[in-house]
Amino acid sequence: MNEIAHKFHFLDMIAIAAYFLLMMAIGIYFARRNRNTDDYFLGNRSIPGWALGLSMMGAIISSITFLALPAGAYALDWRMILPNLMLPVSLLFAIFIFIPLFRAGISASAFEYLEMRYGSIARLYGAVSFIILQVLRIGMVLYLVALPLKIMLGVPMLWVILVCGVITIIYTASGGFEAVVWTDVIQAVILLLGGVVCFTIILLKLPGGLGQVIDVGMQYKKFSFGEVEFNLLERTMLTMIITGTWAWIAQYSSDQNVVQRYLAAPSLREARKATVLCAATCIPTWFFFFFLGTCLFVYYKVNPSSIVQSMEGANENDGVLPYFIVTEIPAGIMGLIIAGVLAAAMSTLSAGINAISTVTVSDFFRRYLVPGRDEKFYLDLARYTSLCAGGLMIAFALIFWKLPKESMMDVNLIISAVFGGALSGLFLIGLFTRRVHNRAMLLGLGLAVAFNIYLMLDSMMNLIPSPFSLGVHAYWVALLVNILFMVSAYAASFVLKSDPKDIHGLTIWTIDKNGQAVDRKPRKATAPLEWAHGED
Repeated sequence: MNEIAHKFHFLDMIAIAAYFLLMMAIGIYFARRNRNTDDYFLGNRSIPGWALGLSMMGAIISSITFLALPAGAYALDWRMILPNLMLPVSLLFAIFIFIPLFRAGISASAFEYLEMRYGSIARLYGAVSFIILQVLRIGMVLYLVALPLKIMLGVPMLWVILVCGVITIIYTASGGFEAVVWTDVIQAVILLLGGVVCFTIILLKLPGGLGQVIDVGMQYKKFSFGEVEFNLLERTMLTMIITGTWAWIAQYSSDQNVVQRYLAAPSLREARKATVLCAATCIPTWFFFFFLGTCLFVYYKVNPSSIVQSMEGANENDGVLPYFIVTEIPAGIMGLIIAGVLAAAMSTLSAGINAISTVTVSDFFRRYLVPGRDEKFYLDLARYTSLCAGGLMIAFALIFWKLPKESMMDVNLIISAVFGGALSGLFLIGLFTRRVHNRAMLLGLGLAVAFNIYLMLDSMMNLIPSPFSLGVHAYWVALLVNILFMVSAYAASFVLKSDPKDIHGLTIWTIDKNGQAVDRKPRKATAPLEWAHGED
């Protein structure tokens, strides 16, 4: 700690302070532009596609990208990048199906769709699941970024969590969605710049430069994508590809953070542009940070006397990049790198806070609890809700700090499995079928929740006796739960009777390429992949 405090330069403090002040200034500036909830939640639907694309990237790429991806490549190989490479598959669904359908049918919250498609129970289930999952997620992200910052800044963990959390709350709660988007754009640039600086310094310090990284990396199989076999018990290549494909389709179809950006674009074309730009920037960024992890592996192979120290609450691999930053980055430049770490986390945190506020106000207060009030009431309520969401974020970050755990990856898997449930399947079975109705949905949902609890006890907590255990890897839990829901709900729709429901504009069979409702027979429906180049 003394070595780090001695190395930390006055210029580093200026860089970090300037970053914090810039974020708060943006929030205060946009606070004056928010006149109603449409401004606060969607930026008056006038944000250009390129900014939304970078914002979407910022919401997806968190401190996990900056710190955990290099750690994964350093410790093992590149197999953990495979789920991310499935993003283009979901991109096709988003461009041709999800974007036009959501833009035509909902006002602010993705869960409005569930009520139109099934009824109020589905909407409430989706909204509650999302809020719980999102609060826990942003609390975990704040904790994860506080771990390395505690080491790099040489200050107590409590202060790191409080300062980062409070500043994020200030600019997010005051500025609303526009502040979130434009700070995301700046944070994306800072994140990449920080990574490039680390990469450049490693190459300059290695006697063989880039060629040495490739040679040593090939020698130790650091560029491997894992085994090709199909195995439900291991993280093989096929496991990562299949589960990654599902995860991205689920995110682009049911994640409020993404859907909100669909709606904030001024036109269908701009919304599609944003989504394509997000994929075009995310994939090279992931490759870059995995390569950075390989560079770190080679650096410490060439310099074995430089011992990587572990951090409190994290294993040695998680601490490799923070340790390199505080021991090898020149004084005065370290502040820029720390700003990059902060930017990676705060873009995710601000997006999460605003999304929680949007869902809470739209799906609960405006819809059920206090309907029919004026826009000033809902705007004030949105700001208060953002403050509360930020407070919960800080509280859960402190809980994660004190919580006994083997790794945050295990905690993340358990949280996603318990609270994610069949949410993605709800959207997909509604989008791609005409016949699944409310009663069939409720039956399938009950079975899926029960199966979800069983898999959590089996795959994550090892509490199921071996004769009754499926023994699947935790990575499969979300996919298996949603498959059971979709199959059982579809099968139940043939048995259970229900009152007819108007689904015009709510499925791929009842909407055209521009999101307009039509009445088609299933066999004569236009195939989704023929919906190209549609515009408002």
